[in-house]
Amino acid sequence: MDMKPTTVAIATLLTSLSLTLPAQAENLEHTQQLLSTRQCPGCDLSNAGLIFAELSGANLSRANLSRANLSRANLQGADLRGANLMGASLNGANLTGARLDGANLMAVDLRDAYLTAAVMDGATVDGALLAGAIGLPTTIGTAEEFYQLAIQNERRRDYVRSTENFTQVIMRKPTFAPAYFGRAAARAQGGDRTGAIADAREAERLFNSQGDQKNAELANKFAMLLEHPPEEKQPKGGSGIGTALLGLLGGALQIFLKGFPIVPFL
Repeated sequence: MDMKPTTVAIATLLTSLSLTLPAQAENLEHTQQLLSTRQCPGCDLSNAGLIFAELSGANLSRANLSRANLSRANLQGADLRGANLMGASLNGANLTGARLDGANLMAVDLRDAYLTAAVMDGATVDGALLAGAIGLPTTIGTAEEFYQLAIQNERRRDYVRSTENFTQVIMRKPTFAPAYFGRAAARAQGGDRTGAIADAREAERLFNSQGDQKNAELANKFAMLLEHPPEEKQPKGGSGIGTALLGLLGGALQIFLKGFPIVPFL
């Protein structure tokens, strides 16, 4: 999924439509059928309110779940093949082992969803919100998108999310040295010095192998400061990485901005 102008346009159009078109009432008969039997293939569940619903193993193949609210729902092992989930919220939902083959996931909210072992072959995910999704297949989302998210997290000092998104970049582009450097910075500021050292050394190795001596030297200095931090009194609640290390992070930001264009991510 490339972050193209058409993707932004699709998401903008969907938002506009949701504001201008009258909301359709959910089909209560189909909603009750789903909740009582967990068998509702082809059902009309558009706009259904299913927050925290227990739907493990449910058969929802080809169901219309557009704009449905499935936040925090348990859909472990559910059959959602060919389902229409356009504009639906699956924020924090458990989709472990779910079948989403051929599903329409345009503009769907998958933030913080659990997708370990989920099958998403042929799913359409243009405009989907993927931040914090756990177990996301590497065929979903691009390195560019996750890099942008990681940079935004870094700027907001959300180092846990920044680390997670740099990891997603590395899974998709394992030789991209700035992602290792970015994750090293996020881990250092989040208190994971061991992980930060390992990432900084890997960034140094990759920069060297790619002939980028300047950034390899910066990565080496970063690792050295983590391995041998200068003795200084740290402010209460500080990260303990030292003033010199924080100074290097300012220079490292220039590396983070290289490689992929930074554009707003919906």
